[in-house]
Amino acid sequence: MARAKSNQKKTNNGANVGYEAQLWQMADALRGSMDAAEYKHVVLGLIFLKYISDAFEEQHAKLQAEKAQGADPEDPDEYRALNIFWVPPEARWSHLKAQAKQPTIGQLVDDAMSGIERDNVSLKGVLPKDYARPALDKQRLGQLIDLISNIRVGDAESRSKDVLGRIYEYFLSQFASAEGKKGGEFYTPRSVVKLLVEMIEPYNGRVYDPCCGSSGMFVQSVEFIHAHKSGNGNGGKAKSDISIYGQESNYTTWRLAKMNLALRGIDGQIGHGDTFHNDRHPDLKADFILANPPFNISDWGGDRLRDDKRWQFGKPPAGNANFAWVQHIIHHLAPMGLAGFVLANGSMSSNQSGEGEIRKNIVEADLVDCMIALPGQLFYSTQIPACLWFLTRDKKNHKYRDRRGEVLFIDARKLGVMADRTHRELTDDEIARIARTYHAWRGEKGAGKYEDIPGFCKSATLDDIRKHGHVLTPGRYVGAEAQEDDGEPFEDKMKRLTATLREQQAEAAKLDAAIARNLKELGYDE
Repeated sequence: MARAKSNQKKTNNGANVGYEAQLWQMADALRGSMDAAEYKHVVLGLIFLKYISDAFEEQHAKLQAEKAQGADPEDPDEYRALNIFWVPPEARWSHLKAQAKQPTIGQLVDDAMSGIERDNVSLKGVLPKDYARPALDKQRLGQLIDLISNIRVGDAESRSKDVLGRIYEYFLSQFASAEGKKGGEFYTPRSVVKLLVEMIEPYNGRVYDPCCGSSGMFVQSVEFIHAHKSGNGNGGKAKSDISIYGQESNYTTWRLAKMNLALRGIDGQIGHGDTFHNDRHPDLKADFILANPPFNISDWGGDRLRDDKRWQFGKPPAGNANFAWVQHIIHHLAPMGLAGFVLANGSMSSNQSGEGEIRKNIVEADLVDCMIALPGQLFYSTQIPACLWFLTRDKKNHKYRDRRGEVLFIDARKLGVMADRTHRELTDDEIARIARTYHAWRGEKGAGKYEDIPGFCKSATLDDIRKHGHVLTPGRYVGAEAQEDDGEPFEDKMKRLTATLREQQAEAAKLDAAIARNLKELGYDE
């Protein structure tokens, strides 16, 4: 999402440290004692409203100028034909801005949201409508409206620069950070999403995320296509030839997901409900699956799903949903499909409650294509170390080389840079290196020749994995990083190190003697 200007510091979280950060600081100052989780919907709802109002007002002005030619600025179809949301008079930003200082501003914003939902079917039940509640300081709300009034986010120029996308992405990341553990429920760090998308290259077909949070995976998938529009994978077309399917169990996060897609003009079938107990896409077979399921959840209701048809490789333990997610993903994978998803590191080696047997069955079915160990501190929601799994139903020679009986292991634990005191990010170059390694390994055209690199990547056979008890931890396979030869002959080095050791031992003896003398003087010589 970042389209950095030369005078701005580029980061990998999808925003530029410039006006987005300044806007966040000003908006955050207005939240007072309100909890970040609550305030998130207040501010993001207003930014969304400003976006659709900007786009509407720009088209409204054009139609106003063309009235003599028969244009009607108050005809909703004049806007819908251009994929612009129709904004009724009571929801137009100019109206809200004029009333921002009134004590009734909360009710006016609620009425605006209701009016937009009424006139735009795709937004029904999506927008926040609780601005009139007594707990929300109306003076601060008015100040927030004044603040947002100063930015253009929805006109053609701003849309071409993805101004709103950058602000929205930056605010999501900041709210995730402010909320700590809960933030991870709706936000997957951008560098992790980007790596997943660059790895599996979802150019066309059905893309599915069974726990989609705020829809970051989908946004990145569409961005990927545009970023690679001159490449071979999509025939040189920029058109987003993908169908999007998702599900989110948290209602407020589901609303964020719908808004995140709507503000970018992305169509998607995003269901609300518990993925395990109320699968909203039961018959879907997806070409690409991207997901960041919640780690190690114990209250997923597994005891009520013991005989579910999705558990093809073994019944997942009722106390941990990790392998329920894995098998749900496999169940929804098309015959030529590819899945990439995040899991806790324990999933690669755990043998508790039958997890080892499930993993063994998945490995023996030759579904595992690649495993990546990630560096720590990437996620807002947890300090638990994480990994990426890549599964495919078809390793035979179709688009790529025949890699049946092989698995690629990549150890990326030493990669990443600190974005702040507590969070790490993978750089664009590191993401490209990892993805290029995978693409070369699977024989993608133009990706170069694959080679094992000690300490980083290893192409292992199923026999290798069997010898390790079907444990999938990359560190077991990639070995130690090769050390540079310093040119010093071994004999000379041993003589030098031995001499240094003798000097240190002599120095230690002197210190021991000095300590003994001091203790004797103090009367502790026994």
